[in-house]
Amino acid sequence: MKKADRIRKMKVPDASEKYGDRLPPGQVLTERFPILHEGDVPVYEMSTWNLSVFGEIDKEVIISYSDILALPQKKVKCDIHCVTRWSRFDNTFEGVLIKDFMNAYGIVPKTNHVMLHGDYNYTTNIHLTDLMRDDVILAHSVDGEKLTAKHGWPLRLVVPHLYFWKSIKWIRGIEFINEDKPGFWEQNGFHNHGDPFKEERFSGEDLGLPEDEWEKKEFD
Repeated sequence: MKKADRIRKMKVPDASEKYGDRLPPGQVLTERFPILHEGDVPVYEMSTWNLSVFGEIDKEVIISYSDILALPQKKVKCDIHCVTRWSRFDNTFEGVLIKDFMNAYGIVPKTNHVMLHGDYNYTTNIHLTDLMRDDVILAHSVDGEKLTAKHGWPLRLVVPHLYFWKSIKWIRGIEFINEDKPGFWEQNGFHNHGDPFKEERFSGEDLGLPEDEWEKKEFD
């Protein structure tokens, strides 16, 4: 059974007035940080790690981890919302804002469509307007601690206003493409955009939802 189909069968949390408009519909609040991903956790030799920016730009840019750390470091305090129905408030991610990163390297896209690449062979698509928001960050730390490997160290993208599968772990590439194309989960039943407040979970009909899948997962 596909992951999207499993999530469709999950129990839908009761709506809560306690958090007002802050908690998206169909979500349950947790203080834990569930670990969800497909495949193995990468192991890196940091002396050879890099992040590539390529595609519809004037010139490919390849950045080392030390290059990332040399850029102005910022913090973003935000809520995160996973399509598997958990939300976690007040996370503080530290790293480099995407806008600062793009400006620092003079990256001027010739298109509005972006494909993000992570190890191992994971992809997710995003529109340039979503990528360039003020709170979108290439993060190496969360809540004052370095990200664990299972949460995406050495670098993950955090896109707070979209479901968390768009916040790609182990990011290795930012590709500007001529037309929108679905990434890994978008090809497997998930919505192309992923706004949690609009419940853009699935690419097809949302059915009534046994148990909450995320509660069975490992936590940090």
